[in-house]
Amino acid sequence: MKKSLVALAVLAASGAAMAQSTVTLFGVVDAAYTKGSGSVSSKTQLGNSGYNSSRLGFRGVEDLGGGMRAEFWLEAGVANDNGSGFNTNSNNQAVTAASAGTQGLTFNRKSTVGLVGSMGEIRLGRDYTPQFYADAVFDPFGTNGVASSLIAYGGGQAAVRASNMIAYHSPAVSGFKVMVGTYFGENASTAAKAGDGNGVYVSYAQGKLALGTGSATTTTGAGTQVKTTNFGGSYDLGVAKLMAESNTVANTGAADLKGSLMGALVPMAGGTFRISSASLKQAAAETKRMSVGFVMPLSKRTDLYATYARNANSGGANRALNGAVTAANASSTGTDLGVKHSF
Repeated sequence: MKKSLVALAVLAASGAAMAQSTVTLFGVVDAAYTKGSGSVSSKTQLGNSGYNSSRLGFRGVEDLGGGMRAEFWLEAGVANDNGSGFNTNSNNQAVTAASAGTQGLTFNRKSTVGLVGSMGEIRLGRDYTPQFYADAVFDPFGTNGVASSLIAYGGGQAAVRASNMIAYHSPAVSGFKVMVGTYFGENASTAAKAGDGNGVYVSYAQGKLALGTGSATTTTGAGTQVKTTNFGGSYDLGVAKLMAESNTVANTGAADLKGSLMGALVPMAGGTFRISSASLKQAAAETKRMSVGFVMPLSKRTDLYATYARNANSGGANRALNGAVTAANASSTGTDLGVKHSF
C-alpha cells in the first residue's frame, strides 16, 4: 500500500512538472571600444550595448487550452564591460543621484506576466511605454550606441519604460495593431499622482510599408505633466529601407522638445550600412546629428559593428557624445567599434 502511495506521488509530481511553463534562457552580450571628443574634454572607454542592449532574460509560456496561454518575461540589463546591472525605479519617478548609474542585477528592462488569447494579450508589470515604440522602430540606430535616438529620452519620466503597468496588446487585424497602457506611481490618495500615466500606440505593417504613432501623458508632480506624441514610418525599397520619424515632448513650464529624423538601412558587402540625419530643438537651442555605421554579421548570432556620429550645436545647445563635454554651440564627435553576440 505504501509503495503504491509512493508511486502515485511520483506520478503526480511528474505530471505537475510536465505541466509547467516551457522556459527559455536568452540574452545579448555587446561590448565596444568607444571614443567621444568635445571642445572641453574627450573620453575613451570600453562600453556596452553599442548595437543591441546587453541583457540576460528568462521567458516562459504555458498552454492553458482553448486557445489561451500564460506567459512571463523577466529581462535584466547587463553592463558587461564591468559586470554590473542597470538601475530601475519602482514608481516611475525620476532617477535620483542615489539610484543613478549601475547596481546589482535587476529586471529593469522587462518583468511581466500575462494572458494571451485570440483577442490579444493582457500584460502586467514593467515594460516599454506606448510612446517609446516609434522612437525605437523607425530609427536606423534604434536607441543604442553613439548614434542613439536624440529624442527617445526627452520625455523624462517613463519615456522608455514604466513600472506598475497594465497593458493591452491587440492581435494584428489587416496589418493594424494597438497597444494601450496605463501605469501607476502608486502614491497615497493625499499625494500628487506623480508617476501615473496613460498612453496608446497604433501601428500598421503590410508588405513593404510600416507606420506607427504613439501618444502618452505622464504626471510628473502637482500640476505638472509631460505629453509625448510621435509618428514614424518606413518603406522597404529592396535596395534600401527608408525611415523617418517626428516626436514632440511637452513638459509643463518648459519649451517643447521637437525631434525629427530621416535615415536608411542599406544592404551592402554582406552587411548593413546605416545612416541617419536627426535634429532635436528646444526653443533656440538645437542639435543636429549626422550618423553613419556598418554592421557585419559573422554568423546568425554574432556581429561586428562600427558607428560614427557628429553633433552640431547651435542656439546655446551643448550636447556631446560618448562621455565627452563640449561648450555651447561647439560640436562633438563619437565613435563605436564593437562586437555583439546573442544567445
